[in-house]
Amino acid sequence: MKTLVIGCTGKVGSVVMKKLADQGVTVRCMSRSSDKLRGLPSGVEGHVADLDDPGTLTAAFSGVDSVFLVNTVSPSETRQGLAAVEEATSARVKKIVYLSVSMPEGSTHIPHFGGKIPVENAIKQSNIAYTILRPNNFFQNDLALKDMIMQYGLYLPPIGSIGLNRVDVRDIAECVVNALTRPGFEGQTIAVHGPDTLTGNDIARIYSQYVGRDVRYGGNDLDVWVQRVKNVMPEWKVRDFRVMYKFYQDHGMVAGAADLERQQKLLGHKPRRFEDFVKEVAGEWKEAMARAA
Repeated sequence: MKTLVIGCTGKVGSVVMKKLADQGVTVRCMSRSSDKLRGLPSGVEGHVADLDDPGTLTAAFSGVDSVFLVNTVSPSETRQGLAAVEEATSARVKKIVYLSVSMPEGSTHIPHFGGKIPVENAIKQSNIAYTILRPNNFFQNDLALKDMIMQYGLYLPPIGSIGLNRVDVRDIAECVVNALTRPGFEGQTIAVHGPDTLTGNDIARIYSQYVGRDVRYGGNDLDVWVQRVKNVMPEWKVRDFRVMYKFYQDHGMVAGAADLERQQKLLGHKPRRFEDFVKEVAGEWKEAMARAA
């Protein structure tokens, strides 16, 4: 079996690629950048192609049995996803696993949530065996916040006071790999969550416990958040994420018991806890700061 991993240098795709290779699956790793394909694990085939340029996709999809599809959040992600499904259909791919997003009722007005619906529908109509995974907010999104947390003691994302069942990328990747390599999950849409419902204050408290300094939550004022990030994020993404955070504040993104039970059948173990993730990365951050001192 040969599996095409799209987005193989990203948060989830890089872990999926390694886990598949470790299981002896033949992997083709697709990226837009030849530089990012350097240093791939032994036996992993690198292929340069771009979902925004469908003419580059035929060779990337040729001869593969299964596909892991994930798109970066971008204004063109729906078009990218549809191009991938069309190419998978033409290439007679046998199975596709698509990384969508946790999408509770009333959330599809969030641009990068609703933009995934046409891709999900195209997959369902493609006659390809599929599993759609809908993960909650990633623990690993916080890695980009290292300096703000460690230097300024501030956790900025305005996720609110209802809470999210945030999830570890490693658990998402294990779900992807199991859906690709094991039977019994075809034709299903499965939510992927962490075990704990975390508010902004909960997250700041957990970081305070492990990073060696007080960390405070930046609060729920979305206008303040926009002012803080508008010079470091594209305008379209600021608009998109503002809508997302408003939904989080109003409704949260909380896992139900049935979702967690169904997820565990795919994952094969209990999901990782956010506190364990923070303990791990805080140790790495402190070591890095000590080396730099």
